[in-house]
Amino acid sequence: MKKKKICVIIFMIMCFIIFTYSICIALSINEYGKYNKMTKADAAIVLGAAVWGYEPSPVFKARIDHGIWLYKNGYVDKIIFTGGQGENEKVAESIAARNYAEDNLIQTNDILIETKSKITQENLYYAKKIAKDNGLNSFIIVSDPLHMKRAMLMAKDYGLKSYTSPTPTTRYKSWKSKGSFLLREVYYYIGYRVYRMFN
Repeated sequence: MKKKKICVIIFMIMCFIIFTYSICIALSINEYGKYNKMTKADAAIVLGAAVWGYEPSPVFKARIDHGIWLYKNGYVDKIIFTGGQGENEKVAESIAARNYAEDNLIQTNDILIETKSKITQENLYYAKKIAKDNGLNSFIIVSDPLHMKRAMLMAKDYGLKSYTSPTPTTRYKSWKSKGSFLLREVYYYIGYRVYRMFN
């Protein structure tokens, strides 16, 4: 009986530690999303998101719009759009982004794309390859605020000289949508930190 009680206490302590750690990570992710390092860089790397039909989803469109803003305001000379074709998507995310950017008067020669990635880590992996092939050395990472902490950690792991610039017009505004996104990011961020320990 005493042994069982000790096991229960240990279990409760572990749950408390995990819960507290998760709360700290959530607060850190939320706070990190407020940082916007507005500086000159070679290119913006716009992280992929869903495509609806042949058009970027509202979430993806907000990211593309911010990449376009950085380009038109002289912060970057090139834009790298990332994202392959999802299971229920009619076109690769990066291709939809390129088409949208061209419609918004971005020079085709200043747009680079990769069409293989499925997840954030792959977005950055293939973006690095494109950057190397085109002699690009510094980058502004563009995504939703709550996505930035994990994305920047991955960019650092790939040796990318990167600056954070979250979208100012994120679609995740309601408590429900923001809370859901935050919980997902806490899960994936912790998962990635564990992954890094063994790779």
